Amino acid sequence: MRCVPVAVKWQQAKPTQILSCGINSTFAILYKETELKDAEDPLPSFPDLEQRLQPVLPCRSLKESIEVYKDHCKMANEFNQAKHEIARLEDRKKELMAELLEDEEASMEFAQLEEEYRILTEENQNLITVHSERAQQLETLRVVSQKRPGSS
Repeated sequence: MRCVPVAVKWQQAKPTQILSCGINSTFAILYKETELKDAEDPLPSFPDLEQRLQPVLPCRSLKESIEVYKDHCKMANEFNQAKHEIARLEDRKKELMAELLEDEEASMEFAQLEEEYRILTEENQNLITVHSERAQQLETLRVVSQKRPGSS
């Protein structure tokens, strides 16, 4: 007879395993109290895993059940690692997005400063030109005023 764990039922704070045993294409549900005799073989715990994804305790007398359980534990570990990796990558993505936003703000500020510099440089050039023209006009007026008779 081949038994495969189907589910775990909790009765009075003791785990009860439901086993499905195939008998000539009919299935019988058997309830068996789970006994964990191997103290050196501690059961892995997956507190971050949803209850529905938790590995079902194996039927210790069946090698196949233990193998299925070990595979399930391995997959639960891999799932847990993937979940943590996704969380880490999402945190890194947030950091990079914040850096990108800062860089974009700095780039916009730099562009504004460049535009302000261009405007001020142009204004400065205009003021230098106006100053030069006014200085030339002043010199011309001095020369004209000195050439006039009676001017001091």
